[in-house]
Amino acid sequence: MTPIDSITPLTSTPPLLEVKKLSIAFRTRNGVLPVTNEVSFSIGKAERLGLVGESGCGKTVTGLALMRLLDPTVAVVTGEIWLNGRNILALPEHEMRSLRGRELAMIFQEPMSALDPVFTVGDQISDAFRAHFPQRSKEAKERTLALLAQVGIAAPQARYNDYPHQMSGGMRQRIMIAMALICEPHLIIADEPTTALDVTVQAQIMELMRELSDRTGTSLLFITHDLGVVAETCQRMVTMYAGQVVEDAPVDSALLTPLHPYTSGLLRSLPRFAKRREPLGSIPGRVPAPQDMIEGCRFKPRCASATFNCENEQVLENVVGSQRKVRCVRASELSLPGVQVA
Repeated sequence: MTPIDSITPLTSTPPLLEVKKLSIAFRTRNGVLPVTNEVSFSIGKAERLGLVGESGCGKTVTGLALMRLLDPTVAVVTGEIWLNGRNILALPEHEMRSLRGRELAMIFQEPMSALDPVFTVGDQISDAFRAHFPQRSKEAKERTLALLAQVGIAAPQARYNDYPHQMSGGMRQRIMIAMALICEPHLIIADEPTTALDVTVQAQIMELMRELSDRTGTSLLFITHDLGVVAETCQRMVTMYAGQVVEDAPVDSALLTPLHPYTSGLLRSLPRFAKRREPLGSIPGRVPAPQDMIEGCRFKPRCASATFNCENEQVLENVVGSQRKVRCVRASELSLPGVQVA
C-alpha cells in the first residue's frame, strides 16, 4: 500500500493538536451538569500520547469533543481545540466534515454501534477513502484489502463483502481500525482500540499503529485503561481524574516516579506492575459523579496523602526543570511508589 502523501515529522514547531481549557457540560432537566473542567494538553507531530484514568473520569467524552461528535443541542463545549493551527470548535460543520477521516479519525470503543449494518465492511472502509480522494477511487479497494490483511483479517478478499453481523466482536474492532487508518490522518484518537482482541492480535495492531506513526508522522491519542499498552506504545501519559487532568509527563517518568497520588494508585493496582509476592494495592472509594464534585482537590476523599491544604483549589502547574505538569499541592514533598523495576 503506497502512502497517500509524505508527512515529514517536525521539530521545534507548534504542536499538531493543542487543547486549551476544554470544559464539557450536558443540559439536563435539572440544569447544566459539568463533566470536564478546563482540560488542557497538547500532542506533537508523530507523538503517541496515552490518556488514562478510571471509567467516569471524562476520557471518552474528551475524545468525542475533539472530533466534534457531541450533540450541540445537549452538550455545552467551551475552550479551544487547535488542530494544525485552526480552532476546530469555531469551524462550520461542513468544514469539520472535511477534516474527519482525513486530518483526524477515531477508533470507537463499540464497533457494532459504529458500523452500518446494511453495508458491507469493504464498502464502508472504501467509502472513507473515496470521500476524501474521489480522483483516486479506483485505488480504494486495493488499499482496503491491504489494510484488512494488515489488521489481521484472514481471507480479506472474501471478507470484503461481509456485513458487520457476520463478524465477531474482535473482527469488527479490526474493521474500525482499518477504517481509521485508510486515509492516513494526521491524528488518530483510539478509544480502547484493542479491548476485544486477543493478546497476539493486540500486539500486531499496536505494532501497525506504531509503524504508521513512524512512517507518516501520524499522531496517536490512546484512551485506555491498560497502562501496559501505554508503557509499550506511548511517549507521554496524561492522567485524568473526575474530569480534570491531574498529571502530564513523559511515560517513563510517570511510570517510575509518579507525582500525583492518583497516578501512583493506578500503578499499584495493576498486577503486572506490582512487586512479586506482595499484596496488590487498591484505591478506596470510587470516582465521584459529576453532581457530587467537591471543592479543592477532587481526589482528596480517596487520597492517603491528603492534608488541610488539599481543600484549596488545585491548579495544574509546570514542574520546574522538567517536562511535567501536576495538579497536587503536595507534589514536591511526596515520594510516591511507581513501577517496581526488577
